[in-house]
Amino acid sequence: MIATKRAYEPAAASDGYRVLIDRLWPRGVSKAKARLDAWEKEVAPSPALRDWYGHDPAKWPEFRRRYTRELRAPAARAILDDLTRRAKRGRVTLVYASKAADISDVAVLERLLTRRSRANRRR
Repeated sequence: MIATKRAYEPAAASDGYRVLIDRLWPRGVSKAKARLDAWEKEVAPSPALRDWYGHDPAKWPEFRRRYTRELRAPAARAILDDLTRRAKRGRVTLVYASKAADISDVAVLERLLTRRSRANRRR
C-alpha cells in the first residue's frame, strides 16, 4: 500500500516504510523527527525540471509528462521497483515537503507506484 505524508507531520508506526522523495531536505525538520528509512533523491524531479515548473498549475500537465519521462532512468527505475516490492508487503509512505501535494511530484509517484503494485498483484 502506498501512502503520502508531509515531512512536517509527525511520523507514526502505522506509516510503515518511510521514504523521503524530495531532492532537498525539508527545511526545519531534523533527521530524528523525520524518522526516515530512506532518502531517495533519484526519484525526485531534476533541478532543471523543478526550476522550470515552479509549482505553476498551468504547467502541471507538462510537468507530469516530463517527470514521468525522468522516472524511466535506470537509477529511478531501480528505486521504483524496490518501492513497488515493499508496497506489496506493507505500507510505504512517501514523505514530501510541498504544500501543494496535488500538483507535485508526490502525486505523480503515488499514482505510478499504486498502479505498479496493483499490476504486480494480478500477475
